[in-house]
Amino acid sequence: MRAELRNEPYPEAIPLEALQVGVAATIAPPEPGREIPRRLGDLGFVPGTELWIVRRAPFGDPIELEIRGYRMCLRAEQIANLRVTPRGDAP
Repeated sequence: MRAELRNEPYPEAIPLEALQVGVAATIAPPEPGREIPRRLGDLGFVPGTELWIVRRAPFGDPIELEIRGYRMCLRAEQIANLRVTPRGDAP
């Protein structure tokens, strides 16, 4: 069975807020005991989806992201449970 179906954490996954500007990443399954908030799931934040950090506000919060062809700004507390696997430079 694939790791994401068993909900095992990816060892290379990092918190989304730790991702640097201009780096693309894939959303990893949440750690056991945590879940992706429903609102974020409705916006497309599901495991396996690619995203990238477009820019950060001067003090680091909020963060502008691009996911599924659209951009949005989210605060660090809204994305606290999200983990990603970095993939390299954004397109």
